[in-house]
Amino acid sequence: MIALLAAALAGCTAADPADSSPDRPPATAGPTSTAPTPLPTTVPTTPGAPAPTGPTATDGATGRVMLFRSGGFAGRGDAVTVEPDGRWTMVDRAGSRRTGRLDPADLGRLRGLAADPRLTAEARRPTASTGCADAFSYRLTVGTVETGYVDCPADPAPPPATRALVELLLRATG
Repeated sequence: MIALLAAALAGCTAADPADSSPDRPPATAGPTSTAPTPLPTTVPTTPGAPAPTGPTATDGATGRVMLFRSGGFAGRGDAVTVEPDGRWTMVDRAGSRRTGRLDPADLGRLRGLAADPRLTAEARRPTASTGCADAFSYRLTVGTVETGYVDCPADPAPPPATRALVELLLRATG
């Protein structure tokens, strides 16, 4: 028992002093994972990416656009992130990742819809509970504007600018 404890403590102090140089980052204790983190249940994020601090919807929408779709019978959890240059990444609830690039027409439409002032107004509207149990829920973030809706036929119509952006992202990213 004492030998085991001594070995464990010796391993903690066996760092090479050359590795602690200010020019070299600290060594890690093991391999790092490149697997995506579990999908969030509220706002979509890209693992390791900084929080969106870019322009708001009325600033020309040159920032990141993120969509998180959840719900449905199968319990989906898909996150789509589109960078300002049109590169997109989709991560499903199992962690599978697909990437691509929006074609110029879709990128232009995305920028136009993201700059629509209705998006900011839709983000300010109060949210109501839904009448559906297994409907898809969409959370959309454009710059600092966050909006969304539940796709339930019994609910009031989804906000039009938000819905148009959601439909574009789902169609363009497959």
